[in-house]
Amino acid sequence: MASPTPAAATGVTVWHDGNCPLCRREIAVMRRLDRRGAITFIDATDSDSVCPIDRGALLDRFHASENGRLLSGAAAFAAMWRAIPLLRPLGLLARQPLALHVMERAYRRFLRVRPRLQRLLR
Repeated sequence: MASPTPAAATGVTVWHDGNCPLCRREIAVMRRLDRRGAITFIDATDSDSVCPIDRGALLDRFHASENGRLLSGAAAFAAMWRAIPLLRPLGLLARQPLALHVMERAYRRFLRVRPRLQRLLR
């Protein structure tokens, strides 16, 4: 999915579910890896946060904006990875259609087990 977003025209913005224990852990790791501060992290559960699409839809799948384009799922993860030097090669690999397709399929499978994993971590 790609469409314009009100986020900055350059850089990466990531919307995450601050109520999800999995998401909180992952975002904490990404913040530590983002030593250059290239990513703006927004907790989509914060009522004051600006969301580019319906908040519920935003929380159903991982979303990021890269250079003004709204991405979701594996493409959003890849955008975040490209902004972090250590993970950049994986993010660049995801620009290959076949690699992105495989990553998206894996992400969709993860979404099916996410609720159970969340319950385990609470």
